[in-house]
Amino acid sequence: MNKPLTYADAGVDIDKANNLVETIKKIVKQTPKTGVISEIGGFGGLYSLNLANVDSPVLVSSTDGVGTKLKIAFMMNKHDTVGIDLVAMSVNDIAVQGAKPLFFLDYLSMGKLNTEIIIEIIKGIAEGCKQANCALIGGETAEMPGFYKANEYDLAGFAVGIVDNSKIVDGSEMHVGNKVIGIASSGLHSNGYSLARKICFDILKLKIDDYVPEIGRTVGEELLMPTKIYSATTYRISKGLPIHGFAHITGGGIEDNLLRIIPKGCNIVMYKESWDVPPVFSFLQNAGNISDKEMMRTFNNGIGMIAVVPENVAQEMVEQLSALKEKGFIIGEVVERKKSDRRIKWV
Repeated sequence: MNKPLTYADAGVDIDKANNLVETIKKIVKQTPKTGVISEIGGFGGLYSLNLANVDSPVLVSSTDGVGTKLKIAFMMNKHDTVGIDLVAMSVNDIAVQGAKPLFFLDYLSMGKLNTEIIIEIIKGIAEGCKQANCALIGGETAEMPGFYKANEYDLAGFAVGIVDNSKIVDGSEMHVGNKVIGIASSGLHSNGYSLARKICFDILKLKIDDYVPEIGRTVGEELLMPTKIYSATTYRISKGLPIHGFAHITGGGIEDNLLRIIPKGCNIVMYKESWDVPPVFSFLQNAGNISDKEMMRTFNNGIGMIAVVPENVAQEMVEQLSALKEKGFIIGEVVERKKSDRRIKWV
């Protein structure tokens, strides 16, 4: 007679997962708790909107992942920053509508649970939540035998925020004469990594710990630079300045993401060479022989978030960003739309 099988025999260790939850609880307690009325480990996370202090509340939600940037974490065996990327990609998306992040949930799947790696990932997620001033309210850690290579995993994240209905930023107030303000990125963020990896590892044959003089750090250090979280910045500047539009510069680059908020009667003129471009972008462009057009639709090229504001507050906004330790640049303006013109024109 065959030996009775258990779930552990099939590769799923429930006891290890339960013990892991106890460790995760300690990490989660370090994130903001205002509004949270439940503990990690239940079936669902509870959050009270009574503490949100919003007259006409509208919930704003977004979900995203980290993409093939995870491959860099695997190569470096460094897992404490991709959680920041995970939080950033969702909270930055809800920030563009003027929302303040309330809470975040994560999904982590792995072939066989590696407690050390998972704890490092969760520490990164908690750090991202602290930067975004939102609570890590729950998540799921799935053990999936035979689905991933050893010590590899995938991540997804889910952010929920709140905005007063009268203060939703949707681009509808944009008009001719408005200025376009670019807020600097920290590097590649979490987009274009399939192309970046092809250039670095297939074309240039670089190793993950090779030092690149043009960049001033190793390949791995540059490619694993965490995505900048803008939600606290956008929320603070929105309280003091009129914002007519925000755009998070992710996949599709500046043009595709600006097109998502431009009103039908407007076009945008962008000023070439009006901001500081981090050296990683020219390094990739030269090494991969990438056209300017392809660069602009694949990478953020040094601009991670865009705000559209009235002309008379443009310089004030740049100064406020500087006070918040952010670099801001006036990179374009809104003009009247002519059907024969491109919606976004570079001059």
